[in-house]
Amino acid sequence: MICSFDRAVLGRTGIEVCRIGISASYGVPGAAVERAFEQGVNYIYWGTMRRAEFGKAIRNLAPHRERFVLVIQSYSRMASLLGFSLERALRELRFEYADVLLLGMWNRPLPPRYLEAFHRLKARGLVRYLAISTHKRKLVPEFASGNDFDIVHFRYNAAHPGAEQDIFPHLPPADACPGLVAFTATSWGQLLKSRKIPRDLPRPTATDCYRFVLSRPEVDVCMTGPATAEHVESALEALRRGPMSEEELAWMRRAGRAVSGKAA
Repeated sequence: MICSFDRAVLGRTGIEVCRIGISASYGVPGAAVERAFEQGVNYIYWGTMRRAEFGKAIRNLAPHRERFVLVIQSYSRMASLLGFSLERALRELRFEYADVLLLGMWNRPLPPRYLEAFHRLKARGLVRYLAISTHKRKLVPEFASGNDFDIVHFRYNAAHPGAEQDIFPHLPPADACPGLVAFTATSWGQLLKSRKIPRDLPRPTATDCYRFVLSRPEVDVCMTGPATAEHVESALEALRRGPMSEEELAWMRRAGRAVSGKAA
C-alpha cells in the first residue's frame, strides 16, 4: 500500500494501520471506541489501566477480529510471569490471541530471557508480534536496529521533541525498521493547559498535538488516551485536517519550548 497521512504500514510487520491508536486507560466510553473503529482506527491498546467499558468494546468488535491490532501490555519484571499476564488479559477479553505483546517501560536493554518467554508464547499461538516501550530515546535506535522487536513505542511531542535528534536520523531503512508508535502527544495534557504558554500564543488543542506528531512520516501510529467521546472526535479530526504547515509547526514548537521551560 501507499502510505498516507491517515494510514501506514506498521514497519516490518506489514500490517496496515490507522495512524491514530486508542488506549484503554482514561475511561473513554465503549461506544466511542466502536465509533473510532468504524472510522478506521485499528491499533487498539489494552494497556496500563484496563477499563471495563473498553474491554466490553473490544469484545463487541470480536466479529471483526482480523481488522484490528490488539495490543496487550505487560509490566512484568519477571520473564516467567509474561505468560500469566498475557493469558489473564486474553481470558478477560475472551480472545484466543493478541497481535502484539507490549513490554512496558523498559529503559535499559532487555534481558534475553524475556525474548525466550515471548517466543514460547508465540509458538503456542497466543501472540504474533513483540513490542517494547521506553522513555530513553537513545535506546530506540538500538531496539530498532536488530530483529528482536517488531514495534517500538517512544515519547514524542512538541514539548519533548528530542526524537528529532536522537531517534529519527538513526533508524534503519524503512523496509527493515520496526513499527514506530509515539505516545504522550499532549505531554500528559501540559500542552493543552500549561500556564507557561504566553498569553499571546494560541493554546494548542489535542487535535493540534496529534497533527504535530503525525507530521513526522517516521511515526506510524500516534497513541491517544481519550476519556470522552469528544476526545475521540478530536483525534479523528486530526486525521481529517492532515499535516501541519511550516507555520503551524513553528507555532507548536514555540508552545512546546514554553511548556518545557525553554525560551518560547
